[in-house]
Amino acid sequence: MKAKKSPVNPKTINDHLNQKHGYPGSHSRLKFNQKAEAYMVAELVKESRKKAHMTQEQLAKKLNVNRSYISKIERASTDIRISTLKRIIETGLGGKLHINVDL
Repeated sequence: MKAKKSPVNPKTINDHLNQKHGYPGSHSRLKFNQKAEAYMVAELVKESRKKAHMTQEQLAKKLNVNRSYISKIERASTDIRISTLKRIIETGLGGKLHINVDL
């Protein structure tokens, strides 16, 4: 019986990501990146809401949605469209959403 080859200790964060989630361009890495982006948006919404001293319930009422929808967004359990994010930030929280594209 052959012994299992133990993974090499990664030297960089990229080595770790490559080992754990596949190389850039692979399906598994794409899936990981999508989850990471959803998590960043979730944290943005949650921290912005807290900064505005609002509960999920208050924000939901202001946007005329269920509190559970706000919760799903803040847990990164659902994809969010840019138009929805803009509505949350601008209508719900009184902020301004800016999006930059660098090419």
